[in-house]
Amino acid sequence: MGHLPHPVLRVGRPPPLMTTRPPRNPLGRQMLDRKPVQSWLTDMDGVLVHEGQPVPGAPEFVNRLRSSGKPFLVLTNNSIYTPRDLQARLTRMGFEVPEEAIWTAALATAQFLADQRPGGTAYVIGEAGLTTALHAVGYVLTDFAPDYVVLGETRTYSFEAITKAVRLINDGARFICTNPDVTGPSVEGALPAAGSVAAMISKATGVEPYFVGKPNPMMMRSALNTINAHSESTAMIGDRMDTDILCGLEAGLETILVLTGISTRAETERYPYRPSRIVDSVLDLIDEI
Repeated sequence: MGHLPHPVLRVGRPPPLMTTRPPRNPLGRQMLDRKPVQSWLTDMDGVLVHEGQPVPGAPEFVNRLRSSGKPFLVLTNNSIYTPRDLQARLTRMGFEVPEEAIWTAALATAQFLADQRPGGTAYVIGEAGLTTALHAVGYVLTDFAPDYVVLGETRTYSFEAITKAVRLINDGARFICTNPDVTGPSVEGALPAAGSVAAMISKATGVEPYFVGKPNPMMMRSALNTINAHSESTAMIGDRMDTDILCGLEAGLETILVLTGISTRAETERYPYRPSRIVDSVLDLIDEI
């Protein structure tokens, strides 16, 4: 067997040091490559209006959206009102918002049920916003062996209606709630909302509801589908870290927190996630439209 040749030692400049490129960060890459905003979703209470009054600059922001021709929707977890009702309220406050540019948790809930069980039946605790949306998708409202118990907001929760809901769920009806908000805003202060009543029914039945509204990203996806928008080029503006920002984040949207509603800048540090950015109000966004 022959001898292996000795390695040849070269005298001179040493070879260059090998450098390795840092691994690509898919999340960072996604943020850097994010497309310009072409569609806008915005919460209503705390973003456009606060305690029954328009947020300064908010009507101008909406007017800029309308004149830009970019698709947009005003979102609300409140299921009491129909889009026409909300349009009238916003008009009185100086906003020009088309009825078709308003998307509520009631509409999202009706769409969800129509997809899950077309032509189904439901026992509803709620008001016109919810009952009108369910009728529009072909649902029959009944208290006789319904497919679903659907809980939304109402100005006057009835103990009799809640008792009926408990018994129907115990008999096998599926439990749906428009949104998990435990309180809602009013001029006088906080009001109990659907999430609080849902907790009462769950305690009585042992059945947890399926929540359709924010922070369920389904609310965002249904809104995106309504205006034929894509998550990569859509921004969500909200005032609550636990609903608006979380929902937008999980749906893959750019998220913008405004400080005209519930969450403060200091509170954002308590959450394990962050908005894409924080601005004082929608007035700061007008030049971006």
